[in-house]
Formats: sequence, C-alpha cells, structure tokens
Amino acid sequence: MEERSPATMERIQQAALEEFSEKGFLGASLRQIVKNAGVTTGAFYGYFSSKEALFASLVEPHAAALMGRFMEAQTSFADLAEEEQPKHMGEASGDYVDWMVDYICQHREPVKLLLCRAEGTSYEHFAHNMVEIEVEYTLKYMEVLRRLGKDIPDLSPSLCHIIASGMFNGLFEIVVHDMPCEQARLYVAQFRAFYTAGWLKLMGQ
Repeated sequence: MEERSPATMERIQQAALEEFSEKGFLGASLRQIVKNAGVTTGAFYGYFSSKEALFASLVEPHAAALMGRFMEAQTSFADLAEEEQPKHMGEASGDYVDWMVDYICQHREPVKLLLCRAEGTSYEHFAHNMVEIEVEYTLKYMEVLRRLGKDIPDLSPSLCHIIASGMFNGLFEIVVHDMPCEQARLYVAQFRAFYTAGWLKLMGQ
C-alpha cells in the first residue's frame, strides 16, 4: 500500500476540487478523481472513507469559518443589554458581511463548492440554515424593540424568511458570478444600505 503523505492527499484534493467544481457532488466521478490524482482506488481509501468524506475535507473548514463568525455576530448582538441594542443595530452584521466578502475573495473555489455544488451532501442546505438563524434573531430583536416601547408592526416569520433569503442570495452572488473583490465590496455596501433602509421602513423606524 502507498505510504500516506501530505503530497498525495493534496493531489487527491486538488483533483476533487476540479471534478466537484465542474460536475457538482452528485455528478462527480470518484473514479475520475482517483485517475486525475494519479493514485489507485486502494490508496484513495487510505486517505478518505468515501466521496462524501473527500467533499467534506474541502468545504468543512470554510463552512465552520463562515457559520462560526456568523453566529458570533448574532449572539454578541443578542447578548447586549436590551436598551443598548438599537444603538448598535447593524454593526455586528456589517462587520460580518465585510469579513465574509474578504473571506470569499481569499477562498473562492472551496466556498463555491459549499454554496453551489453541495447538492446531495450534508452541506446542501448551508445557506438556508443561515437564513433560518437570521430570521430567528430578527424576530427576537423585534420583541426587544416592543419591550422598549417601540411600535413595531407584526411581521410574519414567512415574510422575514423571504426577505432574509433574498439578502443571502444576493450576498452569495459574489460567489456565483466570481465577482472581483473591489466590485464585490462596493456591491455589498450598496446592497446592505438597500436592505437596512427596507428593514427600517418595515419596522416603522
């Protein structure tokens, strides 16, 4: 059996990145990945237990980074004293979005796998899960505003989900269209201004 080595693992992952990028997880051929990596099938299984495990090795670090920073932004805002939250509304999310744009620019290929080529894997609903979390924390913030005496209209979770879905789909256009970084930063700044104004309008602020 071939001795395990970082160089061989890197060849397998590079071949997989190309195959998954072209065909998606479901369409990708493990046989083709092995062939392009120049290893035997037996050698492959010395590194990864399955095609799913190989895909995960490429995207999990980026899924963890994106979701981890996203949750940090949500929880750090929610942990503020309620009376302090309106003064800081948008700061944490704005910092996260700026960080996310830079992160995507630095890790385009694996992030594109995560967001666009993951059908058939446990990562298939990654963006949807972010939307669900966004809706949960948005509804919590509306309750905070009501406790502070603000006249906040009732917005259904379904409407909040539609708005959040549009927002995240728009943000991830950076990935879908391989947008240059400078253009992405400008685009996202304008996009956030649009959504912030819309939320304020809906909340009667």
